[in-house]
Amino acid sequence: MSSAFMSRGRWEFRHRVVLPLLAATLAAMALAGFGLYWATSRSDAVSVDRQVRTTRHAINASIDTLAHEQETAAVWDDALIQLAKPDLDRRWIDQNIGFWFYTMFGHNEVFILDGRDHPVYAAVKVKRADPRHFEGLRADVKMLIDGVRGRLHGRPYLHDRLPHHELPPGSTVETSDKAIHASRLLLVEGRPAVASAMLMVPYVDQKLRHIGHEPVLVSIRFLDDTFLRELSARNLIDAPRFSRADNRRSGEQALPFRTEDGRFIGYFFWRPELPGTAVLHVLAPATAAAIALMVAIMALLAWSLRRSTGQLEATMVELEASEAQAQHLAFHDVLTGLPNRALFNDRLDQALARARRGERLAVLALDLDRFKHVNDTLGHHAGDALIREFGTRIAGVLRESDTVARLGGDEFAILLNADGDAAQVEAICERILDTVRRPFEVLGGNAFVGVSIGVVKAPDDGFDRVDLLRRADIALYRAKAEGRNCVRFFCAAMDETVRRRSSIEEDLRVALTAGDQLRVFYQPQVAGTGEPVIGMEALVRWEHPVQGLVSPEQFISVAEETGLIGDLGEWVLREACATSRCYPGLFMAVNLSPVQFRSDGFADRVIGIVRASGADPRRIELEVTESVLLDDDDLVREALKKFRRAGLRIALDDFGTGYSSLSYLRRFEVDKIKIDKSFIQHLGRTTDSTAIVTAVVTLGHAMGLTVTAEGVETLEQQRFLEEAGCCAMQGYLFSRAVPAHELPMLLGQRLQARAA
Repeated sequence: MSSAFMSRGRWEFRHRVVLPLLAATLAAMALAGFGLYWATSRSDAVSVDRQVRTTRHAINASIDTLAHEQETAAVWDDALIQLAKPDLDRRWIDQNIGFWFYTMFGHNEVFILDGRDHPVYAAVKVKRADPRHFEGLRADVKMLIDGVRGRLHGRPYLHDRLPHHELPPGSTVETSDKAIHASRLLLVEGRPAVASAMLMVPYVDQKLRHIGHEPVLVSIRFLDDTFLRELSARNLIDAPRFSRADNRRSGEQALPFRTEDGRFIGYFFWRPELPGTAVLHVLAPATAAAIALMVAIMALLAWSLRRSTGQLEATMVELEASEAQAQHLAFHDVLTGLPNRALFNDRLDQALARARRGERLAVLALDLDRFKHVNDTLGHHAGDALIREFGTRIAGVLRESDTVARLGGDEFAILLNADGDAAQVEAICERILDTVRRPFEVLGGNAFVGVSIGVVKAPDDGFDRVDLLRRADIALYRAKAEGRNCVRFFCAAMDETVRRRSSIEEDLRVALTAGDQLRVFYQPQVAGTGEPVIGMEALVRWEHPVQGLVSPEQFISVAEETGLIGDLGEWVLREACATSRCYPGLFMAVNLSPVQFRSDGFADRVIGIVRASGADPRRIELEVTESVLLDDDDLVREALKKFRRAGLRIALDDFGTGYSSLSYLRRFEVDKIKIDKSFIQHLGRTTDSTAIVTAVVTLGHAMGLTVTAEGVETLEQQRFLEEAGCCAMQGYLFSRAVPAHELPMLLGQRLQARAA
């Protein structure tokens, strides 16, 4: 009975499942083969149509975007104040209008016209141009200027916001009500371009406006310049180009363009993506064979399906589990199980959509402090364990509505539903700091780290995800720069600081290449009696061609962060060694940055520079700070040993301001300690400074070290240091730092003073 039942089951399975399945499969394959050619042709047509619509949309959007970007400078009180001055501050206009528009938005040409439409300023990309350059294109943009001046009586176009005109139906204008402008697709100087003219009006102080005589800001972006590269990159348009003539090449698609009033602009050419043709070329030769093969495969599958049903079900279960796991891995970090960057960005986009409807949120950027030390000392397994525990702790202090994600390495991000309560955000940040202060148990030992946090809020700091994350990183950078293990909320001044540091980095790269802005000054060090000069310290100075003298405090830290400190430090060393050869009886001190020690082969390069210069290595003194001795001590110890074997002397600079320790002095075998000027300045005024200086001098003598005092400015300080037994002194009392060509005069004056 069981056998008959199974036979009947197989018969029913074969006739009710297998045969209909085979018939349906054959019919589907026949239909697919018949429709393949039609489908590929239609696919090509749809693809070309999409690219046409994409191109038209990109150009139309660029017109509105140009005016929207232009408003940032045209509706601005500061700009009107600057233009009202008798002598225009053209550098200010360069940085805030002319050059800024090209750097930030890609505007090729920017002009400012006065109330009588005379050009007073012109910029082409990042170069200031003669304002008379505008006369060559005045006729091309005259209709725009007439429009914003109220001299155009025709209808406004979709991209205009003209005086005394309502916006036309279907308008796409993105500017605010304060912006009066005319924006069009035009031919400018024979080139296709989007152009916009906008009245320059105040944002707040209406007294600055002279109605009827407002300045006009004109911006032009050519469509045959960087626009084509952006169009290609953003919209996958292959090899786009413009031409006034229909000179299409083989395989190109042509699209004629006209202005809104019907004037012909030119042709836009590109190589269209034809997915249908590509698919047809690949599949057509194999279609017949594939159909036959699929028939055979389906017959075989149908024959074995009855026996494989159980296995198939098991396989489906495993497949669903694999898909679920793959889905999880795609949006979660493997190490911690937390959301990854992709999932965090998605949730942030959703939260920003809600924020546009009135909700508030905060984004926290977190970075572990001293994590590298854990990795280097305990190994990567310990680092991974610490990262997992850190993620668990952070998740434990958040609410279910919040999201914590690992972005990579020791970088994390948190999305908070702030509900408009800044105190709530601060409280969560404090809980995070508290939970991280507790030691982490890794590999049977305790590790201590900290966390720096940068915070931005929406809508206060914007709605754009990329911009919010960038500003959170800026706030995080500020937290690290101001001592680490703390929280900093983003403010506009931070963004300006980043731009300032970026500008310094660019200019410093130019200065290092040009070689005529950086100079080395030398400050003498005198013997403990305050009389003979026994050495000099080399100090770098930067004469910026625009900003004048830039202090080392501003650009040294930038050089360290950007990796330029290596080239800068080695250049200073070469200059100092060359000067040292002229004064063989004096030692020459050169400062080394902690960052330089992390560079491969650093010690060998320093020794090579000294030897190549012909300077006496026994007269070259390398000054390092205590932070160098704290970080990467194995690497530092090996470098210092090489220096000492080569005959170079080692001085510990700013002694007493860091983590001074006798063990460092013994372990790294320094030759000299320099008492920081902060202690010297308070001699005679605070008992602490007096006691510290006396103790340091005594300590140095006991260990056989030379002791030098920095920042000596008064005779009282000099007398105290002499009585304390200080070996050498340095400061304004004896001389400021001077350029190399003034050293002979300075040394001669010191000799005369000593003789007198």
